[in-house]
Amino acid sequence: MGYSTERKQAVLRKLLPPYNRTVADLAKEEGVSTAAIYQWRKAVRAKGQLLPENSAEPEGWSTQDKFNAVLETAALAEAELAEYCRRRGLYPEQIRRWRAACEQANDLGDGKACEDNDAMKTERQRSKALERELRRKEAALAETAALLALRKKAAAIWGDEDK
Repeated sequence: MGYSTERKQAVLRKLLPPYNRTVADLAKEEGVSTAAIYQWRKAVRAKGQLLPENSAEPEGWSTQDKFNAVLETAALAEAELAEYCRRRGLYPEQIRRWRAACEQANDLGDGKACEDNDAMKTERQRSKALERELRRKEAALAETAALLALRKKAAAIWGDEDK
């Protein structure tokens, strides 16, 4: 049974503020399967509309949704930002905090990349040292095995004098 676009939009609007309903509650109330609501939400999010994840609280939104909210509000004036926040059930402070987190993410990424490179370099050096040691021990083991084989052959040829 297919649902009309209007019906889907009406159901999905209940996920947004001021209702902030969960998918499970909405499915029970509307008589629609949770899988259908999740698919509708996924399709609408793919088109760029913000819909919260499983949490009704804005802090429970996914990082992608928070980033999209920051992008949507980047060029807004203070009054427009306040209107946007009222429609979405947010506070301007949340948007500012999310924006600061987005800006700091690149700084942390650069430092993390340097640390990762250093760690990778030391791990490569350690790996090479272990491989060298392994080759040395394998050669010593092969030499010992060859000496034992020669000892057995010599004992077989000249008699067993060592025992």
